[in-house]
Amino acid sequence: MREETILRKIQSGDPAGLEALMERYLPYVSAVVWNILRSSMPREDGEEVVSDVFLAAWQQGSDLCPGSVKAWLGAVARNKAKNRLRKLGRELPLEEDALEVPGPDDPPGEYERAVERQLVRQAVDSLPGPDREVFLRHYYYAQTVAEIAEWMDLNQSTVKTKLRRGRMKLKEILTKEGFPSEA
Repeated sequence: MREETILRKIQSGDPAGLEALMERYLPYVSAVVWNILRSSMPREDGEEVVSDVFLAAWQQGSDLCPGSVKAWLGAVARNKAKNRLRKLGRELPLEEDALEVPGPDDPPGEYERAVERQLVRQAVDSLPGPDREVFLRHYYYAQTVAEIAEWMDLNQSTVKTKLRRGRMKLKEILTKEGFPSEA
């Protein structure tokens, strides 16, 4: 079934549209959710997060546009998984593969970039829990200040303050490690 047809069915309230959407995107949504949750909760809870993503698609079918469904589902899956972790009192993960260390056969300069990424990761990890979460949500997961404030139940000015404090702390740490002062 074509994506346009699936969306039309969802928007008209036909359960066959939701079934087709799940058939097409269930592996993708599951992968997004489990890449964030990893082994932090029982399988049933993770499956509930996946179900919540498709429930959101059903309830917000009018927001879905052909060609952007996969991206929309991925964003919702990431947010729902991260929010579940937050409710459990766990920290947001910084995916390991984002900072892989290169091997001997990698291009010149790649090792230096990997060392820099590792230093940045350590600097981010050194931020206090709530500041780290705000920083990761904004700079790593590309959430807006308004979205962060809503999800974390904070005032927008508090989010901005935490971002500023995080940038200052990272600059301080990275400058000590030999990064240029404009880093």
